Amino acid sequence: MLDLYYWPTPNGCKITILLHELSVPYNLIPLNIAKGDQFKPEFARINPNRRMPAIVDHDPAGGGEPIAIFESGAIMMYLAEKHGRFLPTDTRRKYEVVKWLMWQMGGLGPMCGQAHHFREYAPEQIPYAFERYTDEVNRLYGVLDTQLEARFYVAGEYSIADMACWPWIKPYKGQGQDLEEFPNLKRWFLDINQRPGAREGWRVGREWLGGGPVVTEESKVILFGQRAIRD
Repeated sequence: MLDLYYWPTPNGCKITILLHELSVPYNLIPLNIAKGDQFKPEFARINPNRRMPAIVDHDPAGGGEPIAIFESGAIMMYLAEKHGRFLPTDTRRKYEVVKWLMWQMGGLGPMCGQAHHFREYAPEQIPYAFERYTDEVNRLYGVLDTQLEARFYVAGEYSIADMACWPWIKPYKGQGQDLEEFPNLKRWFLDINQRPGAREGWRVGREWLGGGPVVTEESKVILFGQRAIRD
């Protein structure tokens, strides 16, 4: 069995989407980041970075003791390789997927996160930061739109690269973006939006939010401004 430490954020949803696309059962362990569950010592033993998602596979590829993995991209590569789907095995096709997965990890996700932060959560409006990150997200949307001009999915066939990028496009309005500017990205976005695995994965844990804001004034103290933790 697979334990998934999770909260319904784009990074968390990457993993639930993949698991639902794979039809792999898992044990869902809520990690309420707004209450600071990620900072509990028992979770730090699984992920010293104290961020979700993380998994513990009690039946790991190759056998042996359970294996703990953190970082959503690493988790996606592990699961795709273990189950033999959504990550090609030949070198050229594999690294076409990997480079776009890394692009999402290093660019799209962090920049979208910063755009959300300064547009919605910052205690004061800082025009430079507001424009800087909104414009950078727009640039990255343009990169993805161009990539999708000549192919239906990001790396050719549907893969973990698509599953990694899509949850970060889902809240495009909060990032100050208009999909009408990006016709190829919009076509891709709507196509994945109709996939049962993507829809099911996105919905996991939505009820935990209670229909309210994802970030409250109380949770900002926990989520933002953390410094080094020394147990």
